Amino acid sequence: MFTGIVQGTAEVVRIDEKEQFRIHTIKLPKQYLDGLENGASIAHNGCCLTVTGIEGDTVSFDLMQETLRVTNLGQLKTGDRFNFERAARFGDEIGGHQMSGHILCMAIITRIIRTENNCQIWFEIPENYLRYIFTKGYIGIDGISLTIGEVNGNQFCVNLIPETLERTNMGFREERDQVNIEIDPQTQAIVDTVERVLAERT
Repeated sequence: MFTGIVQGTAEVVRIDEKEQFRIHTIKLPKQYLDGLENGASIAHNGCCLTVTGIEGDTVSFDLMQETLRVTNLGQLKTGDRFNFERAARFGDEIGGHQMSGHILCMAIITRIIRTENNCQIWFEIPENYLRYIFTKGYIGIDGISLTIGEVNGNQFCVNLIPETLERTNMGFREERDQVNIEIDPQTQAIVDTVERVLAERT
């Protein structure tokens, strides 16, 4: 489980390409290595991955075909930075909202509006996921717990404070970039249940 409170960005230092498979090796800030073991979970842009190797401050992860297909992790190159969050532990403060690390789809950044102290970013999401998107609803974007500001057709926006821009990859995202989307599990369960009940009644 994750909270959506991104701890920072980490750098991809090596990529080993295989047939429909990748191994990512990253450099993790030293303060986040404490207690880390093989089998632990770390979210990369919101996607839960399992630690497969640790050597000093470098950590390796396996990415399967489905992960590469559904998420933006297959787009990462050596030297790129991504949002990371170590798995939540019992007793940790949940500052965002509960997230599973299971990416539903990707969205495209369509517009970035920057002002002195704020940043509004608009995203276009595949139409079959629009039923989960509503104003003031929770959403995970590249692993960041955010609140939807406005919905317009198949697009929605979020409003980011300077702290979020400084701590996460949203500070250097550009229009047309693809981001990982995780829908709040409770929202997804409620919408799917209501749709099923209505379908049975008709």
